[in-house]
Amino acid sequence: MAGNTDPLSARAKLAVTAGKAAAAVSRAAGRGSGSVIGGKVALRLEPDLLARLSTHLDVVLVSATNGKTTTTRLIAEALRASGPVVSNALGANMPAGITSALAGGSDAKYGVIEVDEKYLAGVARDVDPKAIALLNLSRDQLDRAAETRMLAERWREGLAGTKAVVIANADDPLVAWAASSCPNVIWVAAGQQWKEDSWSCPSCGGVLQWSGDDWGCGECGFRRPTPSWALSGDHVLDPHGAAWPIKLQLPGRANKANATTSAAVAAAFGVHPQTALERMYDVAAVAGRYDVVSFSGRELRLLLAKNPAGWLETFSLIDAPPAPVVLSVNARSADGTDTSWLWDVAYGRLAGHPIFVIGDRKLDLAVRLEVAGVDFRVCRDLDEAVAAAPPGRIEVIANYTAFQDLRRRVGN
Repeated sequence: MAGNTDPLSARAKLAVTAGKAAAAVSRAAGRGSGSVIGGKVALRLEPDLLARLSTHLDVVLVSATNGKTTTTRLIAEALRASGPVVSNALGANMPAGITSALAGGSDAKYGVIEVDEKYLAGVARDVDPKAIALLNLSRDQLDRAAETRMLAERWREGLAGTKAVVIANADDPLVAWAASSCPNVIWVAAGQQWKEDSWSCPSCGGVLQWSGDDWGCGECGFRRPTPSWALSGDHVLDPHGAAWPIKLQLPGRANKANATTSAAVAAAFGVHPQTALERMYDVAAVAGRYDVVSFSGRELRLLLAKNPAGWLETFSLIDAPPAPVVLSVNARSADGTDTSWLWDVAYGRLAGHPIFVIGDRKLDLAVRLEVAGVDFRVCRDLDEAVAAAPPGRIEVIANYTAFQDLRRRVGN
């Protein structure tokens, strides 16, 4: 890590000040946190600002289709055992948002940064990370990134030869192929429930053969790397074979996988697995995800699911019928405007639940549920859905902008 010499020139300091002012104006106008516009203003004044802001930090980059916001939060909590952390905790994960986050971290030792998949290689060049965590790749925002293998190739080429320690999910063939160009990889068996984007070999195009979580290509020989860290039930297995209990407030198998990767990252910075995992227990919700709120006299749990892989993991969190479920789907630019992914989600798993459908694209979702043979009711908004729902805690599942709409409506 660099010394305490101030890395910022007068121009860079001016850029930081201008960015913070722009963010403050945005917040005052009720247009959100202001992190994106603040970063854009700062980068316009000093294009090298991201690199300058990170010179005094040991940086961890976290990228994936699903789970990167939660994993970023878990890693940040673990590393706070060893020093102060700056992080883009609200999920603004493109260069402008990352710049805004780092601008507030002059006293930090570590930077734990979530990065959008398309921007990972560029951000890695700018901030010279000590570690990069790669969790998974699957179909998402089909109008913006339609081909997952192309994204994996971008990672593979952009990260080739990196000096960073790469902590990568051995159970995802696309991630394994992307990371295999890196000289220093720590492989984690974190699981891969969604396999629909992993039937062909990313190396040669042949058919991958699966046996449980193990996979390999019979044509070119590319196969699952041997992991040194693994999720085993409710425990993390470290490279020495020791088992460390996972105790999280966050629900589900996916979050145990996130915790396993986070423990491996923390260990690369000298934080003991037991210490890291104990600190992760303090995380009860992440940017509203998993929050249980009161609304109109009812208890609602807010769940985010942005793409088929995310919906699959979320379904495993839902209590058995007859727990009522509200589904909300939008297709704004932040979600991706192509809703054809709805047909990749196994909505039949919700059979038996009272289902209420809302959101901008509620009719698209209604058609999908009709074909799946699932009973549902289309509602005008959350208020109507909650009023119509039978007794019991209501599970509310929404994609990205629909989730933000719901948080505003319930005052979360």
